[in-house]
Amino acid sequence: MAGVVQRLCAASRVSSRSLLARTQPSFSPSLTPSLLNFARRANSTSTTTTTDLKPTGSETPAAGLPDLSLPEDNGPAATDWSKSYSGLSQQAFSKEIADVLLAPLDPIDIEIKPDGLIYLPEIKYRRVLNRAFGPGAWGLAPRSETNVGPKIVSREYALVCHGRLVAIARGEQEYFDPSGIPTATEACKSNALMRCSKDLGVASELWDPRFIREFKTKYCVEVFAEHLPTKKKKKLWRRKDSPKFSYPYQE
Repeated sequence: MAGVVQRLCAASRVSSRSLLARTQPSFSPSLTPSLLNFARRANSTSTTTTTDLKPTGSETPAAGLPDLSLPEDNGPAATDWSKSYSGLSQQAFSKEIADVLLAPLDPIDIEIKPDGLIYLPEIKYRRVLNRAFGPGAWGLAPRSETNVGPKIVSREYALVCHGRLVAIARGEQEYFDPSGIPTATEACKSNALMRCSKDLGVASELWDPRFIREFKTKYCVEVFAEHLPTKKKKKLWRRKDSPKFSYPYQE
């Protein structure tokens, strides 16, 4: 009985080896080197392609194609002049700039209001700043929102010259009708410019009581004028070289 079992197991092992041999593909010995070379070439091409696709960070876009790379960092953000005091009293301006800012006023440029207040037209402040710093090298930066009241508009501004804060002032302007608010807003800016320029010494004579008295004595005259609609008379000031008052007043 044991011998029969041994013969059956041996026959089973022989049958299994024969079946396995029939299922495996057979290769000709002459073809084996070719297949090996082909495999090597395929592996080399795959490695080269993978290496070429790795980003190096220095590629430039091909001609005619848009550059989709991220922009470079240009440093810190611009100064927020609504809060910053950057450059305030950092150093004095050059002598050339100071000479322009502190130059005495030409009497021909000074005007006088009927109530006797002398002033320099706002455009002449801008001309002084343009001569001193150059057009584009100075500006007014808002430091608050525009405050519109029932009768007055006001806003705070900073005067910035050569990238430095030099003065802060609040400008104001009256208005009598809501349609006049845009014009009052622009006049408010000019008023702030005048007040800021005072810190640079521009037209400082206009706040000097002695200069005011001497100027009015030499260049101005106070006259009686009648308000034609109401027939009321009052004293008004004008320059001596200005024409006489006209409607609604008459000298």
